[in-house]
Amino acid sequence: MTPGSVPRIGPGFRLQWEAAQDCHVLLYPEGMVKLNGSAGHIMARCDGKKRIAEIVAELETAFNASGLERDVMGFIDIAAGKRWLVEAVPQPSSP
Repeated sequence: MTPGSVPRIGPGFRLQWEAAQDCHVLLYPEGMVKLNGSAGHIMARCDGKKRIAEIVAELETAFNASGLERDVMGFIDIAAGKRWLVEAVPQPSSP
């Protein structure tokens, strides 16, 4: 994926906050993946509507940080390789 890609949760996976685990988890038929804080914040923004560049900008604003693109892209590449994330086709904006 590139900064212009629009990621979404892959088929067969479901992201949810798990209070008992105190973190986001990724559920799938065979089990569960417990996500660390950074991964949870990234995955929660992969809604099939925002481009990666927009997700990076949101995270940089939310955490008062800069230069996060490399780390975000690195995680997204790993998540895409595991099929946790797939590229969505962006929907055209309504006039």
